[in-house]
Amino acid sequence: MNRITENDIETFCIELLKKQGYEYIYAPDIAPDSDNPQRRSFDEVLLISRLTDAVARINPGIPYEAQQEAIKEVSRIHSPELLTNNETFHRLLTEGVKVSIQKEGNQRGALVWLVDFANPENNDFLVANQLTVIENGVNKRPDVVLFVNGLPLIVIELKNAADENATIQSAYQQLQTYQQTIPGLFTTNAFMIISDGLEAKAGPLSAGLSRFMSWKTADGKEEASHLVSQLETLIKGMLTKQTLLDLIRHFIVFEKSRNEDPKTGAMTIKTQKKLAAYHQYHAVNRAVESTLRATGHVNNRLLEKQTPVSQVMEDPASYGLTGVKSQPKGDRKGGVVWHTQGSGKSLSMVFYTGKIVLELDNPTILIITDRNDLDDQLFDTFAASTQLLRQQPSQAENRDQLKELLQVASGGVIFSTIQKFQPDEGNKFDTLSERKNIVVIADEAHRTQYGFKAKTIDDKDGQGNVVGQKVVYGFAKYMRDALPNATCLGFTGTPIESTDTNTPAVFGNYIDVYDIAQAVEDGATVRIYYESRLARVNLSKEGK
Repeated sequence: MNRITENDIETFCIELLKKQGYEYIYAPDIAPDSDNPQRRSFDEVLLISRLTDAVARINPGIPYEAQQEAIKEVSRIHSPELLTNNETFHRLLTEGVKVSIQKEGNQRGALVWLVDFANPENNDFLVANQLTVIENGVNKRPDVVLFVNGLPLIVIELKNAADENATIQSAYQQLQTYQQTIPGLFTTNAFMIISDGLEAKAGPLSAGLSRFMSWKTADGKEEASHLVSQLETLIKGMLTKQTLLDLIRHFIVFEKSRNEDPKTGAMTIKTQKKLAAYHQYHAVNRAVESTLRATGHVNNRLLEKQTPVSQVMEDPASYGLTGVKSQPKGDRKGGVVWHTQGSGKSLSMVFYTGKIVLELDNPTILIITDRNDLDDQLFDTFAASTQLLRQQPSQAENRDQLKELLQVASGGVIFSTIQKFQPDEGNKFDTLSERKNIVVIADEAHRTQYGFKAKTIDDKDGQGNVVGQKVVYGFAKYMRDALPNATCLGFTGTPIESTDTNTPAVFGNYIDVYDIAQAVEDGATVRIYYESRLARVNLSKEGK
């Protein structure tokens, strides 16, 4: 019986990628000392000829000189900090490289795109194994590298599951060594993958091993069988051309946080690169699709598949749109995402906001919470992710500022507590905007204060004395008064009670569920244990 070798796992990985449409090249065949070199030196990690061809193909309206200037800017990224270089490149990749061109006798600004995100097939996808990189006299050879348009975006480190000393952890440590010895390869890195042929996990630069996550579904509709290796599921589910580009553009964030030295008081800014887990990726895309339906837009991804929306509504589950069958187009109910506490719900809201801003052409996003501390926490998460949002969020301090922030033509990410939608007098809140491109995201969407129903309460004077009775409504009614054409989407960390009629009335049905059992199995949250105990109670004679 032949033993499985690391080379077998490498071949298995390459064959799966070839089936996804990747071109395959044995890296020594294009090395600087080969008969057909595509690299000028062993410290050069960009395949310049492929990048040049792709840039020309993607940017036909940009002069050749400007295209070359954009490529030079990518090649010149160099600072002592690897993560700083990586963030700089990620911005160029996802936002375009700014260049100056001559048009009608005047100098004008333009963007050169390194990747065609809208048309995955317009890009050059390449898998290469045994790529030798020499940097500062150190020679390293990662197992598998994925190039898109000549840019090394993914590094895969493989170990042999049959070798008891070759584990996922040793693959992770190997990647840490590469980052220290050949950092040039990781300037353009989107994320890394580690695998022993069975288990497989993905994670970005700066992530610890515990933050490398498995990709549990190949089609986004149901979890893959445990009989299928995680490596195969990850490649089929995460590394398809469309999913890979979608992940890179919309599901990577460089989160900034301030740290104060307790001794000196000096402030430093720490950056962490974060990549969406599989449940976040699919939930956000379903939420975007449901929002487009709720606002009356036609879904771009469905158009690419040439699938009529009416057909999708007949069987939404087969398209990953659970719970929307009874929801018509244009009903302004975006649905509810239930992701259990600790599974990255806040970051999912950031990913959703970053993507819907592009899909709806700069809408106004209003994030609603019901407590000041939650408002502050969520605002801090968004404020730390401005690169993905492409704008600075604003926090409404009072009702007047809320009204001012909402009375704009478009754009803006605004935070407010639901209590600010309380009229000073009467039972109707002022209409702030009748625009349809406003999306309201409610955190903990099922709480009782989102109701519509009227109730009678005591009317008190300034001293707290009851002077009569008055009729008030739930905050959902006042929010609809203020924004009658807004689309509402709910995020919650706990399930909605069956007796709750307010939530479906405001937000619609579930569009994605990630419960505690799934989160514990994936390692997203720690296991919860319940211990049944009886307390001993002793009563004195007097007490009895």
